[in-house]
Amino acid sequence: MTTKPMPTSGVSLAGAATRTWDDVEVDPITLRVIGGALDSMAKEMAQVLYRMAYSSLIRESEDLGAGIFDVNGRELCESDSTPMHCGSIPAYIRGINRRLAGTYRPGDVILHNHPYHGAAHSPDYGIVIPIFWEGEHVGFAGCTGHVSDIGGNFPGLCMDVVDVWAEGKLMDSMKIYDAGARNDMLIQHILDNVRTPEQNSGDLEALIACARIGEKRFLELLEKFGLDTVMSAAERWMDYSEQMLRARVREIPDGSYEAPIGYLDDDGKNRGVPLKVQVRVQIDGEDVLVDLTGSNDQVPTAFNVPFEGSVLPVAVSAIRTILLDEAVTEEYVPQNDGCFRPVKAYAPEGTIFNPNFPASCFARFSQVNRVFDAINLALAPVLPDHAVAGSSAALCAIAYSGLAPDGRSYWVYIEINEGSYGGRNGKDGMDAVDSLMANTRNNPIEELELNHAMRALRYELRDEPPAPGKWRGGIGSVRTWLMQTDTFLGSEADNRSDAPAGALGGADGVSGSFVRNAGTDREEVLFSKVTQEVVRAGETLEIKLPSGGGFGEPFERDPFAVLSDVWDEYLTAEEAARDYGVVVDTDTWTVDDAATAALRAGVAS
Repeated sequence: MTTKPMPTSGVSLAGAATRTWDDVEVDPITLRVIGGALDSMAKEMAQVLYRMAYSSLIRESEDLGAGIFDVNGRELCESDSTPMHCGSIPAYIRGINRRLAGTYRPGDVILHNHPYHGAAHSPDYGIVIPIFWEGEHVGFAGCTGHVSDIGGNFPGLCMDVVDVWAEGKLMDSMKIYDAGARNDMLIQHILDNVRTPEQNSGDLEALIACARIGEKRFLELLEKFGLDTVMSAAERWMDYSEQMLRARVREIPDGSYEAPIGYLDDDGKNRGVPLKVQVRVQIDGEDVLVDLTGSNDQVPTAFNVPFEGSVLPVAVSAIRTILLDEAVTEEYVPQNDGCFRPVKAYAPEGTIFNPNFPASCFARFSQVNRVFDAINLALAPVLPDHAVAGSSAALCAIAYSGLAPDGRSYWVYIEINEGSYGGRNGKDGMDAVDSLMANTRNNPIEELELNHAMRALRYELRDEPPAPGKWRGGIGSVRTWLMQTDTFLGSEADNRSDAPAGALGGADGVSGSFVRNAGTDREEVLFSKVTQEVVRAGETLEIKLPSGGGFGEPFERDPFAVLSDVWDEYLTAEEAARDYGVVVDTDTWTVDDAATAALRAGVAS
């Protein structure tokens, strides 16, 4: 461990406070009631959005975020959905405020997706509605969701694009409703410039409805308790969340903690050139800095990351998740602006984590997931009871598309495949789930088979054994699709050519792969990032997601847990003996205790 001074240019997502209300005392019962109301309204907003949306990515995978914010964009509450979406909305609001502050009127609805002015990336449409109370602007209801297509060079997802304009249509603080008057011509112009106008129209209406229910519920809360009481309670909750996180940060010894250097496969164009990810976590009292100095220079494809809309939220989410895990924290700690205040992030300009305009930054999730993963690994030696071994940490987003039968539009389907978590102290890694910043649900195969010319031949856990550890790593998923029509394939995934790392003696996990026509004489290994690859009718695509790393020494694993893994066919008896020093009798399905003790003692000596 080495110590370095904190860079002075680190940036935090915490907003500045400009009060338009009087601070009053709030009794504990009222405080809890208002806190519960804020929490429930954010969850209701998300329910409206994903139940109304047309695209499967929002409707099935819940790739969305929603919440209530003050006039400066400080988060008062957020939905239980994708952390990236929720964490980026304050940046959306700041991007909108730079153009529209002082011009808001009741009935306004603003659409925004500019990645250099707060958006997480351009496919994430953000809808923001200013909330007015007794003629005064008091806050915002906001939400985001990933739409199917934004009219870029290629359907759904793009990698090999020249700049941010080539990604698709940019909406920078656009009032699609102005004082209640709907701008139908502007909305029609937006829909005329995408390949999936029906899906986008439905998603846009769902986003508007989501924000409107948030506005309605917040006004109902103001009617019941008054502005001063509600905002004073919200301020107390934000201060409380800040205090709870700072208290946990103070328990970590001051110093600089560096994660093992990681490498992303490539940038989607320059093959065989891995991209460096270097993460350092500095603890200084009750403040945290996530420093990405040393990471790769920005690249000439879409594989860059918007700093404010994507890098800052991942730094906050990782620290909050590690230190205030709801499963092990007895006290209720709401997610709000208070959690943003102790955490800063820094990335040099001109790098993949802070690109210079107008570099494209369409495909950014695999990179930020690696940052989250690296923060875990950096802090594992000093937080062994909280950190997680290396996870798949490579969002596998794939866009399947083709020309619709009418010849006038495209069908576009975006799928998030399931990786796995690494093991952690006391628990094995979770199998076949999206991980870390993404947190999307798996999309049922029936959804795709019902609507598109694709059939699932296989969808299950990978065959390879999980990474050994006192707590084993999770197992990634494997899917095999049979294409029934010529299908365009776009992917922004990362196979983890450097497999997910084990922690504190655990073994590394397993990398992923894309293979066309696996097991045939036409088998072809594809790159993890592709731009408009064509998979012909009758061909198959096999997608394997990385398996997470193990946590702790494998020979310390409970022999009965090893026996259970053999019983469940995660391991063979030979692998149990080799990797864990556990001798399993598969005739009686018992552990040979004496032979196990001897084997473990012999290896240990």
